Amino acid sequence: MAEPRIAVAVVTLGNRPEELDALLESVAKQDVPPARIVIVGNGCPLPEFAGRLSLPGEVTPVEVDENLGCPGGRNVALARLREFGDIDVVVDLDDDGLLVDPDVLRRVRDLYAADDRLGIVGFRIADEHGETQQRHVPRLGKGDPLCGGYVTGFLGGGHALRMAMLDEVGDWPGEFFFAHEEIDLAWRAADAGWRILYAPELLLRHPKTSPARHAIYYRVNARNRVWLVRRRLPLPLVPVHLGVWVLLTLVRNRSRGAALRAWFGGFAEGLRESAGERRPMRWRTVWRLTRLGRPPVI
Repeated sequence: MAEPRIAVAVVTLGNRPEELDALLESVAKQDVPPARIVIVGNGCPLPEFAGRLSLPGEVTPVEVDENLGCPGGRNVALARLREFGDIDVVVDLDDDGLLVDPDVLRRVRDLYAADDRLGIVGFRIADEHGETQQRHVPRLGKGDPLCGGYVTGFLGGGHALRMAMLDEVGDWPGEFFFAHEEIDLAWRAADAGWRILYAPELLLRHPKTSPARHAIYYRVNARNRVWLVRRRLPLPLVPVHLGVWVLLTLVRNRSRGAALRAWFGGFAEGLRESAGERRPMRWRTVWRLTRLGRPPVI
């Protein structure tokens, strides 16, 4: 099998120029350079990269007039890569991340070369102290972040996607803007028979953050969760999943009145507004996700 050609895609809001430069320098230090690098200015102008950074491959800056959210920005990068038509795998990296090791892209290439049904590879995310937050481990419970294997989801901050998989199952759900877009894509991939691998040896250093730092987090998080299950789950599982999610939210946020009000407003919005195309997963996919340790009701 021919070695897959890899591209790197980065979406930025233009508010972290130093971190973006550091990320791109870490990409430049990879012992297997990407064939292409696409940088999307998500509603912001991009600086000149030529002559300022020594980047491998062909660098393509793309500016869009408005902030399309993370999934929307990544779809812009995918559209540009398809115009080139010579990329097999795209590696998405947060603009404030950093590839610590120089062999990350080589390892990605080798993983995809060895398995033609490998659709998604999730990286391990750790802060500058080497700590991986529990929410960044794609397993239920207190899983060991250094334990890899096949899983049911992946991390948005650092991952790789096979272009052939995206051509089959579709791109990111741009209407989500942010929150739960990875689950939507992962469930579609799993339903089509693609494998999702968590590879902790692929490390992305990333500042420790909370998703609630975004002002619209609680509303969008709830709305997108409702959209997700309306789009992807068999009908009998929809009330089960939403019921479990409501209970968990009440337990986690019982002392945050404003957060709960925003969350239930988003929940109602998700029920009221169109969720888009309904393409529920098959029951055998439900069983497959359950055997992998995360039934799609949690």
